[in-house]
Amino acid sequence: MGKHLLIKHLKLLFLASAVLSPLPAWSHAILVKSQPAQDETVAEAPKQIDLWFNDAVRGEYKAVAVIDAAGKRVDNHDVDQSLTDGSHIYATVGSLPSGKYTVRYRVVSQDTHIVTGKFEFNVK
Repeated sequence: MGKHLLIKHLKLLFLASAVLSPLPAWSHAILVKSQPAQDETVAEAPKQIDLWFNDAVRGEYKAVAVIDAAGKRVDNHDVDQSLTDGSHIYATVGSLPSGKYTVRYRVVSQDTHIVTGKFEFNVK
């Protein structure tokens, strides 16, 4: 009888320690800054679109697309990531005439969740 009680207590102890153990705190990447900034009107068209996140993002599956008001993609399909700052990705664009542009992005957070978003800016 004592053996069964001991096993029962050990099982409860193991279960409690598994439930109460701290887990690593992973979070999704959040866009914290862009150049041009969201809803900004710039006097001169940018040559590059820069995005910074609150944490480094994974190198695989990143994407940035810049789309004009007619729905045409105008970036150079060359998204890249900074070698010295894993939270910074960027893509170049050709000559942008005046108008409204939408930037769409997709990155993979360190916790492996896919994060997508978009914002707009204007060229005067």
